[in-house]
Amino acid sequence: MDLSGVFTTGLIIISLLLIIWGALRALNSIWWTPKKMEKELKQQGIKGNSYKILYGDMKELMSLMIDAWSWPMNLGHAIVPRVTPFVMNAVQNYGKLPLIWAGKTPRLVVVDPAMVKEILSDKFNHFEKPQVNPLILVLTRGLTSLEGEKWANHRKIINPAFHLEKLKDMVQAFSTSCSELIERWQKLVESQGSCELDVWPELESLTADVISRTAFGSNYEEGKKIFELQKEQATLVIEAMQSLYIPGFRFIPTRKNRKRNNLDKEIKAMLKQMIDKREQAIKTGQSDAGDLLSLMLQSNNHVSDRFSECLTIEEVIEECKLFHFAGQETTSSLLTWTMIVLAMHPNWQEEARREVHQFCRKNPPSFDAISHFKIVTMILYEVLRLYPPVVEFYRHSCKTIKVGNVSLPPGVDLTLPILLLHHDRDLWGEDVEEFKPERFAEGISKAPKEQLAFFPFGWGPKICVGQNFAMIEAKMALAMILQNFSFELSPSYTHAPYTVITLQPQHGAQIILHHL
Repeated sequence: MDLSGVFTTGLIIISLLLIIWGALRALNSIWWTPKKMEKELKQQGIKGNSYKILYGDMKELMSLMIDAWSWPMNLGHAIVPRVTPFVMNAVQNYGKLPLIWAGKTPRLVVVDPAMVKEILSDKFNHFEKPQVNPLILVLTRGLTSLEGEKWANHRKIINPAFHLEKLKDMVQAFSTSCSELIERWQKLVESQGSCELDVWPELESLTADVISRTAFGSNYEEGKKIFELQKEQATLVIEAMQSLYIPGFRFIPTRKNRKRNNLDKEIKAMLKQMIDKREQAIKTGQSDAGDLLSLMLQSNNHVSDRFSECLTIEEVIEECKLFHFAGQETTSSLLTWTMIVLAMHPNWQEEARREVHQFCRKNPPSFDAISHFKIVTMILYEVLRLYPPVVEFYRHSCKTIKVGNVSLPPGVDLTLPILLLHHDRDLWGEDVEEFKPERFAEGISKAPKEQLAFFPFGWGPKICVGQNFAMIEAKMALAMILQNFSFELSPSYTHAPYTVITLQPQHGAQIILHHL
């Protein structure tokens, strides 16, 4: 008997079996499982697109988005067709719970406020955040990407930085940052009495400075390089979000992968240097422990018996990355759209200015004055309704769960389309596309017809930890701008909302400032 021949034959058979097994697993992943889930969902009366192998609806989504963003729109607030054309079409074609495909993952768009409330109020971890392209996680692995006990531990440590008493102490830092912006703008307009300015990058600098002062005890100039690097990283992340991810691709040393990795290393090194300085200041008693960074670092000095409540330096770095980026982007988006909208509606601009004058005169707003702003608050809420900084939230079913009348198998993504719900005629009335701050005269709960039709900061246990911070910052900045300037849209302004992580003006926010 030729043993070597038997051995070779055996190896060939084993190799063939492994190839067949691998092929069957791949086929199961990219075809059988998606089709099985599609059948299970459609048998419950859910309508939507049929699964297309591997890519799902990504090609159509990108095509519609590129086309919508190719042209500006008329001045007005009916922005849904431009910002989220694919999701809008799915709802129009298939109703309030359409099925679409994120690659090979089925995704339901949830436009029923009762179902949205059920999903966001999840206390038993039936839902988690969807798995994302690993190239996206390079932007941050902080609180917004965590789940379960780790999320609870981080939230517990971070929460005290945003308690009301802490926010009161931050008002002076808000005022200092805003005063520097006002002084810079005054110098620009004082010679001619007016000046055209793209306020979008200006307000980005303002909110970056506020985050640096209040969260990290520094100022914008010290943190400027980090913000610039994170903005560059965000551009690369957007590109990654718009393409199909192949497992293991991030380890291939392509030009963009090398760029992402180098940016990540540089950002982390700068934050580590900031952390080392703060740790030394804490040890020598030179830190007042009032900012977010100090609270996170001091949590390591007051650890209970549970080791999991301690944040590692790597985790502190990731939380710093998150607050550097998210804390800046969301509030600058809100302030930019508020200035654009008030330039479009000068009567409301004047109403807000009268209110600020009533409570503040020419003095910087105090915490007490801010708490009395009613018209300013109504305006900010209405801008958040029409132009929410984050246009969609996402969740993922990690076990079989019933929501409404639908039984979801594990592995289904859920899109909670904030922008669509904020622009839904059934929830807000026929004047839904009009700017009417008086909707919020009696508060948030009485503005829409359904309780959870307005949720710019999320809702439930995982509501944004920084929402009060953002609102106080926005009120302070808007009040000080109104005290010193009137403003109108420049003829060069092009109305073109689009999303780059947050909702932004695609071609800038050109405003003409007039000194009061």
